[in-house]
Amino acid sequence: MNGLSGRMLHMPAPKRYKREILVIYGHHALIERWWGLIENLNDFGAVTMPDLPGFGSMDAFQKIGKKPTIDNFADYLASFIKLRYKKRRLTIIGISFGFVVATRMLQRYPELAKKVDLVVSIVGFTHCEDFTFKPRNRRIYGRITKLFSTRPVSFVIRYAALNRFVINQGYLRLPAGRRRFLDMDPETFKSMIDFDVELWQRNDVRTHWATTNEFLKLDNCTSQVGLPLWHVASSHDPYFDIHTVEQHMRIVFGEYHQAIMNSKAHTPHILGDKKELAVMIPTALRRELRKQP
Repeated sequence: MNGLSGRMLHMPAPKRYKREILVIYGHHALIERWWGLIENLNDFGAVTMPDLPGFGSMDAFQKIGKKPTIDNFADYLASFIKLRYKKRRLTIIGISFGFVVATRMLQRYPELAKKVDLVVSIVGFTHCEDFTFKPRNRRIYGRITKLFSTRPVSFVIRYAALNRFVINQGYLRLPAGRRRFLDMDPETFKSMIDFDVELWQRNDVRTHWATTNEFLKLDNCTSQVGLPLWHVASSHDPYFDIHTVEQHMRIVFGEYHQAIMNSKAHTPHILGDKKELAVMIPTALRRELRKQP
């Protein structure tokens, strides 16, 4: 689509449900990572999950001479919805960065917002101040990510740093990695590292760091979206302040509902099956999704 090649997963709806669910995944992911979540969501309707440019082995925006900005991702998502859903109504679920893109798309295309019956954020955010980083650290991270997103540096990162040895050492030594792999047996840890290497290598490095740089100065609170929002927050999210996230989301959306998932990290681990990833759809949200749109 738009001169870019990627993949899309679609699961038809069970007979008793008519809801159309569009899932937009976030950073450090591909369709296979979220298979367990998709199985859960399929209990409530048809589920579609596309790649975005530069993610999940899809061609990056640079191939067609565009930059991987949030506005360009929002425009791409709008084009996808127009082609895929036409006049049908849909529910949008955005995971982390995917929610950022979905929000910007709804703000830029109010005519498409009229087709949406419900928006769900799974560990999403709307403003750079949602991060727990101190402003000084956020500025430092901004300079680093801008450097990493340049062509020569991203090339070095891809072919010198994104290998099994470096990634393995990073997770063993960094606090976020130790939290994620706490109490994991050696065999599961090996499988996790193998898949994590695949995640890093199949996502475009320049796109990863360019989008990271942009959401470190994000402000999606500039216009309102008159739609109901369900926000699923992680009980132990190392990146976001749950109260600040709520304040900013209430500025943008017409209704705000919150549910907490029990997770040791920003999201559950990357090899979770249907049972393990059921935590991402708390009971209250399940009741909402069971309603006919």
